[in-house]
Amino acid sequence: MRTKLSQFTFNLPKNLIAQYPSEERSEARMLVIHRSSGKIEHKQFKDILEYVNDKDAMIINNTKVFPARMYGRKEKTGAKIEVFLLRELNRDVRLWDVLVDPARKIRVGNKLYFYDKNGKEVLVAEVVDNTTSRGRTIRFLFDGDPAAFQAALRTLGQTPLPKYITRNLEPSDEERYQTIYAKEIGAVAAPTAGLHMSRELYKMLQIKGVNFGEITLHVGLGTFRTIDVEDLSKHKMEAEYFRIDQATADLVNKTKDAGGNIISIGTTSMRALESSVSASRYLKPAEGWTNLFIYPPYEFRIANMLVTNFHLPKSSLLIMVSAFTGHELLTEAYEVAIKEKYRFYSYGDSMLII
Repeated sequence: MRTKLSQFTFNLPKNLIAQYPSEERSEARMLVIHRSSGKIEHKQFKDILEYVNDKDAMIINNTKVFPARMYGRKEKTGAKIEVFLLRELNRDVRLWDVLVDPARKIRVGNKLYFYDKNGKEVLVAEVVDNTTSRGRTIRFLFDGDPAAFQAALRTLGQTPLPKYITRNLEPSDEERYQTIYAKEIGAVAAPTAGLHMSRELYKMLQIKGVNFGEITLHVGLGTFRTIDVEDLSKHKMEAEYFRIDQATADLVNKTKDAGGNIISIGTTSMRALESSVSASRYLKPAEGWTNLFIYPPYEFRIANMLVTNFHLPKSSLLIMVSAFTGHELLTEAYEVAIKEKYRFYSYGDSMLII
């Protein structure tokens, strides 16, 4: 029987879409789902200490969000254009895949001018290709060294909060839309399950004996792109770069052999783990691109616990979590979360699935 997109819809009151993170990272609410019994509990994220022990390993995504949203002016007309940096294609010639808005104004050959807050011209880019209805390839016309170019991008760019956060960007977002362990620059969206981890809780978990393993998966907009096919077997994910090193593979495999839990912090960590599994169901070191789309039915081979946020209807993230939890139980949990006024999406509350 085919798994259908229409199975993954629900009605969410707009007032439950979080516009700000919780005041303290680890004090966000946490809904706990026990897959074996169907039991649902209401906790805070810091209570995750109750569910782990010194045999366990937590797998975290150390990707770091770069300031991907920029605003430029179109040549001649001066029209304001949003340019969302997606991926660097060629560092030598400063070629980037981007999204532009409004797209109808931007054609091949157009130049875009970028100014700092004082009105000084910092960068110029030329549109060299159309890739999708909103997608363009642009080349930055810049003669300085790579470090100066990266500095210019940081000067012009803004933290790329999702569009459903409708308020203006605030200085605190620069820190709160990153995990505390973010270090590998390359994501255009945060691995949001990790936003609940505070430095204090991280230390307390280490003291309890939990081991941490790092992977890198640079979150792209493909993770959030609308699925437009009813038959999920026909959906194609856009590839995202990931890396799993030998140390993390060794930690995961040692934990499995010792009978410990492997806790995936976020769906991005889960995708990376499931993208590099040996025939004997052990984790392999890997580096490359994954377009793995996980949907029910799916047998997870590495992690047996998952921390995640509350996701958009019909999103690839919700569908993956459903595959891990079971469709009926996750549907019930979301109904409970809405009734209990849990906060949804990137800055929202968390869920622990055991």
